[in-house]
Amino acid sequence: MIELLTGLPDGVVGLEAKGEVTGEDYDQVLIPAVEEAHRSHDKIRLFYVLGDEFDGYSAAALWDDAKVGMSHYFSWDRMALVTDHDAYRRLVKGFGFMLPAKVRVFDLAEIEAAKAWIAEAN
Repeated sequence: MIELLTGLPDGVVGLEAKGEVTGEDYDQVLIPAVEEAHRSHDKIRLFYVLGDEFDGYSAAALWDDAKVGMSHYFSWDRMALVTDHDAYRRLVKGFGFMLPAKVRVFDLAEIEAAKAWIAEAN
């Protein structure tokens, strides 16, 4: 499941994944949140937490993730991934350079630093 996070600056989409993330989670939570932010901002920021309760993605969610990323490819300004899951850390670090956005990966213990970074002015 994906939950929206509150208390982040305007233009930042904050999400936390718990359990298994499904295509339905993308359809009902992530995609509407990104679309809403994009209506009022040319560039949007993503703050994404994969915590201890996160179990992984279904195949449909992985496909939806690729579609969201590509449909808004030039809309991203910054992306912060906060996780201790090593495979996802390596994936984002390995492919983050391909995005036209600033991308950083933070440990769960660094969540406040991640919030500060995602809120920084350009």
